[in-house]
Amino acid sequence: MFSYVSAEQRVPPTHPLRAIRQLVDEVLREMSAEFEGLYSRIGRPSIPPERLLRAQLLQLFYSIRSERLLMEQLDYNLLFRWFVGMDMDEPVWNHSVFAKNRDRLLTQAVARSFFDHVVDRARPLMSDEHFTVDGTLIEAWASHKSFQPKDGPPDGDGTDFRGQRRSNETHASTTDPDARLYRKSHNSESRLAYLGHLLIDNRQGLIADAMATQADGSAERDAALAFAVDQHERAPARRRTYGADKGYDTHGCVQDLRTFNVTPHVSQNHARRGGSAIDGRTTRHRGYAQSQHARPRIEPAFGWLKCVALLRKVKLRGLGNVDRLLVFASAAFNLLRLPKLLARPA
Repeated sequence: MFSYVSAEQRVPPTHPLRAIRQLVDEVLREMSAEFEGLYSRIGRPSIPPERLLRAQLLQLFYSIRSERLLMEQLDYNLLFRWFVGMDMDEPVWNHSVFAKNRDRLLTQAVARSFFDHVVDRARPLMSDEHFTVDGTLIEAWASHKSFQPKDGPPDGDGTDFRGQRRSNETHASTTDPDARLYRKSHNSESRLAYLGHLLIDNRQGLIADAMATQADGSAERDAALAFAVDQHERAPARRRTYGADKGYDTHGCVQDLRTFNVTPHVSQNHARRGGSAIDGRTTRHRGYAQSQHARPRIEPAFGWLKCVALLRKVKLRGLGNVDRLLVFASAAFNLLRLPKLLARPA
């Protein structure tokens, strides 16, 4: 006799997505009031925001490079259907409908709220004093051919730049105006890009904050200050330490961080004009060496975001969309690690 087996029964009890879905369900229940205002009650029914969020998480977890492929997976993959909350015989959405609903419903505010709820669950495991900050290059979805003069005729066919002076002051991308021509080091080529910034705790390597900015020489230091201001507003009396590389070793950055009760454990850059802003009053403490030792823990987060979550070359245009994706992907990174950390004995 035929017996019906649900998609949930087909998922092994030890599958890692079970623990992740439990965390996601708790977060989405807390955000239900926010979703009430997003879901339209008139016209053709839209995709529920909860399902959009779950589907977007699957796209990040499994490195699915397009919405078309994601819908194809949802059509036959029972694990995906169970995680999203779809019945076994429920029809999937059209990929363009999914993309339009995602862009309408999953705004920067929703992505930030989802990330904050995930961080609230991770906070008992995280350090509230010792952090590491760093930035990485996120290549924009725009080519050098689109980098044309703001005022004046285009530069030929956009394939030969020899002898031309091209800068962000005189040129802009016609494809993605928010992208900036930027190079990470003196030995690398310039690219149209954004910068992604992370703040991780030094205890577990979980992401405590994230943001994307336009690419310029001071963006990393400005982001570190923005993280410090946000943490200072939540707990003004708490003193914190920020580990960082030599790019943050400027007198202005160090002084600004100290203003917001942050001790900058920044690598010294003795080659900088005027000398390093970090002196023996900071380096003589054992905590400085410990922060420098913990600083590489931020690299696995960047590696996962750029290789697995496909943020090396982002396929969205506009600073708001890039920031939304980076913040949401940072929440996905924490969700992957939380079940293992919560299962450890106290």
